Amino acid sequence: MSLRWLQRGWNMFGTYRTSSLAVEALQSRGAELARCDLASPSSIRESCVTLRNRCPAWDVLVLAPGSQEPIGNFMECAFDEWEQSVIINFSSQMRIVHELLPSRRLDRAHGPIVMFFAGGGTNNATVGSSAYTISKIALIKMCELLDAEIPDTRFVIMGPGWVRTKIHDATLKAGVRAGANYNRTAEKLAGDEMTPIDHVLDFCDWVETQPRRLVSGRNFSIVFDSWGSEELANLLAGQPDVYKLRRHGNDLLVRSTMGRK
Repeated sequence: MSLRWLQRGWNMFGTYRTSSLAVEALQSRGAELARCDLASPSSIRESCVTLRNRCPAWDVLVLAPGSQEPIGNFMECAFDEWEQSVIINFSSQMRIVHELLPSRRLDRAHGPIVMFFAGGGTNNATVGSSAYTISKIALIKMCELLDAEIPDTRFVIMGPGWVRTKIHDATLKAGVRAGANYNRTAEKLAGDEMTPIDHVLDFCDWVETQPRRLVSGRNFSIVFDSWGSEELANLLAGQPDVYKLRRHGNDLLVRSTMGRK
């Protein structure tokens, strides 16, 4: 994403946890990066101070960290590790938004945009990945809450599907502790059904240009939603609850308490 936007002439600022050849390559292309450890509130604050100094006004804020660890059933995980995962996958991202939101630039078409990444488990129970899953669900709801509270900014979360990134290393390393997810992950990585990274970046380009009433507060599936189509635009314009976290099946069985004493 950074390379694509750098090539278009954007000014890019970001964070990294550990130095690497990829970090050096981004810096050589013009990205200005600050070290940030999401497990440390003080590190987050320091990196945000650096980012604000280097970029006094931003247009797009992308939060893309993620860790599937610890992997295993809830009662088999050390709770401190489980809680740390929620902090990295959810709370620390909210801390960054809280630190940087005042620096957003408002004088642009459709206003600034904040992008998050969702994960699996929204529509089922992902056994062995409870910390990661509950964090992603919290991010989905937080997008809706921020959209309701901050009307001058767009908040969007996207589910990219299966993308070939290092996040899957944790599942492969966990082995039997990952249960059925181990075989499923190994099969996906060995096959040709992964979401191309360019498809993910195309969605980011598309959503960045969309008006708030169509995209803000919503959770998109990059793989399954017909984003970019006129049909979806019409649906989103008329249905404010579409692609949001809702209880389903309220009208299947209704018990009336009217008239009871």
